[in-house]
Order: sequence, then C-alpha cells, then structure tokens
Amino acid sequence: MAAEAIVEARGLHAWYGSSHVLHGVDLDIARGETVGLLGRNGMGKSTLIRTLLGHVTERDGRITLFGQDASRARPHEVARLGVAYVPEGRGIFPNLSVRENLVMASRLGRDGRGDWSFDKVMQTFPRLSERLGNLGSQLSGGEQQMLSIGRALMTHPELIILDEATEGLAPLIVAEIWRVIGEIRASGIATLIVDRDYRKVLARSDRAIVLQKGQAVLQGAADEVADSPALASFLGV
Repeated sequence: MAAEAIVEARGLHAWYGSSHVLHGVDLDIARGETVGLLGRNGMGKSTLIRTLLGHVTERDGRITLFGQDASRARPHEVARLGVAYVPEGRGIFPNLSVRENLVMASRLGRDGRGDWSFDKVMQTFPRLSERLGNLGSQLSGGEQQMLSIGRALMTHPELIILDEATEGLAPLIVAEIWRVIGEIRASGIATLIVDRDYRKVLARSDRAIVLQKGQAVLQGAADEVADSPALASFLGV
C-alpha cells in the first residue's frame, strides 16, 4: 500500500463455541484511510470488528496494529495502541453525566496529539454542550450516539471503528452523524465504518470490503465496489 498500513490482518478465523464465523479474512487499513465494511446481517462484520479489538478470544490468524503484533492482544491493549471503538448500542455510562463520560476517556494520542480537546468536541456536538450536567440515561438516542463518538475522539485515536453509528436514529440526526464522520475523515483519523446505508458508506470511503458468510467476497476502491454488478447480490438489495 502507498500509505503506511496501521492495520494488517491476515487469515483471520473466529469462532463462538462450535460456530466458525470468520473464514480467513484479510484486512488492511492505511493511515488516514476510510474503509467501509459491508455485508448482510449475520455475515461476520461485527465479529471481524470484535476480533480486531480482541473481544473474540477464539480466533486465529495474524493482526498487526501500528507495526506491533496484536494477534493475541486484549481489548485494553488494543485501545492503548490508538484504536477507538463506537459500538452498536453506544456503550455510554448511564449513571455518569455527559461531562463525566467525556472527561473520563480523555488522554493524549500516540504521538502526544491533543487536537480533539473537550472544547473541540463541544464545537462539533453543540447539542451536548447544552446537556453537560445530564446523565447518560437522560439523553435521546441521537444524543447518546454523539456522546459515544465524542468520547472516542477524546482518546485521540489513530483509528476509529464505527459500528452502525446511525442505527435507529431520526433522519436529521443521521445527517448530523454523517457530517461528523466527514470531519473525522478530513482530520486524518483512519476510520472503519459499518452501516446499513451502503450507498453513504461507499460515498465516504476510500476502499470497501464486502463479507458473505465470513469471507471477503468483494473488495477494492470504493467506487469500483459501488459499480460492481455483484454488489447487489451480496447485500441482498
């Protein structure tokens, strides 16, 4: 790859008990690159993410993050390397305030970067600035998603993984989330995106990979994947 690879995964297999979910998946993400991860429900997208993050313990294959072997790394070790995760379901702390949810995650990046400060997150999500004293449980679904993304950004990651960031949100909030994803991309943070709106994913990605039954069946530049005659059959559209 022309740019420095910050993720190099080779031959990934993953199991949940006797269920073999991933079957030899390869994945590369370069510094500053946005990669879309597509596929129908149950095809292995979330399992691939969870395998990269160290959440799936029954796994095989090689994972290199920022030049370090992370094949057997645990989730907190992956996070310390510079990977942030915005999970499906948001994962905020319901009994902490908006301010507390953000501040508890704040730390400098791998190279000492601190550009995603509290103030910048407030500027990016002005709605949150009006609710700093509210508990996480008192926020709407869209506000919780903004908080989850803002919290991830305050770790100053080199890579942010977004798993269904617009799921179940109102159209105006969805548009706001996509705007922020565009800002993240423009800031130079590498991004791995999973979202049901494959058209928006492809329009905002540099490259894309499509999974079917735990295997990569289509991958390449995002515009080439978008134009592939096979895409519709793999996505069931």
